[in-house]
Amino acid sequence: MTLFGLQENQNAVSARLAKRVIFQTAIMTALLIGTSALVNARDEKGRDDDCKNLPSFAALKSALNAATATETSGLNNQMWATIVDKDGVVCAVAFTGVDRSAQWRASRVISAQKANTASALSLDSTSSSGGSGQPNGLALSTANLYSAVQPGGSLFGLQESNPVDTKVAYAGPSSNYGAAQDPMVGNKIGGINVFGGGLALYAPGKKVVGGVGVSGDTSCADHNIAWRVRNNLRLDHLAGVGGVSGDAAHPDNIIFDITANPSGGTGNSASGFGHPKCPNASDPSALPPVQP
Repeated sequence: MTLFGLQENQNAVSARLAKRVIFQTAIMTALLIGTSALVNARDEKGRDDDCKNLPSFAALKSALNAATATETSGLNNQMWATIVDKDGVVCAVAFTGVDRSAQWRASRVISAQKANTASALSLDSTSSSGGSGQPNGLALSTANLYSAVQPGGSLFGLQESNPVDTKVAYAGPSSNYGAAQDPMVGNKIGGINVFGGGLALYAPGKKVVGGVGVSGDTSCADHNIAWRVRNNLRLDHLAGVGGVSGDAAHPDNIIFDITANPSGGTGNSASGFGHPKCPNASDPSALPPVQP
């Protein structure tokens, strides 16, 4: 073999070795990316959430059935309910009817949106430090947001700030909607809702642990049923927690104080946190008082 031929052979061997190194590096990179994605998915779908400390699917369904049967306001519709943890991870989704079509189908995602909103916008005493925060906490229901987000309101635009994750909301199969294995479970739903039906969950010690959202009827009935669900689950330990209702026994209750605006448009709320009164509404003060 000539010197030229030997050099040519060595170049070919070097090229093959370089290709092998590039291929092996690509394989290792893909494996590392895949492993990282699996770890992140596992963190998102369970390791970092607090669903294990919140009511199960069966407990939510039982509480929702009882609350819906008790409530006499509204349209007497079947209902959806969702529980999220304090970071917005969906823990359970349930409905009261014979199947998923017995309720307004849009209300599944709305109930999750309401739960996320109430959890995300309510505080407990841990919010207070360095001279700022709320020493007694501050509970806000989704019903308390209606007037504040209207044009000219102090929270105008809030409802556009945290959109629902549609990939989570509409993942399939649809046959699992409202079942223990609902596709939303274990994922963050997002969303901000600004009418009745969402309440923060307060565990003993007046600690925020998540939120419950209810949807399927008038927004006033949704609020009442959510209130009864929270009471049935014994996650309404917010006596003494701050609120905007002016009623210590119902700090995050719906407020009916909107009067007609003489200039037209949206009515005026005396408190700034009022909610429109719905057809066949009931007296909010008749709801069970919160627990210590």
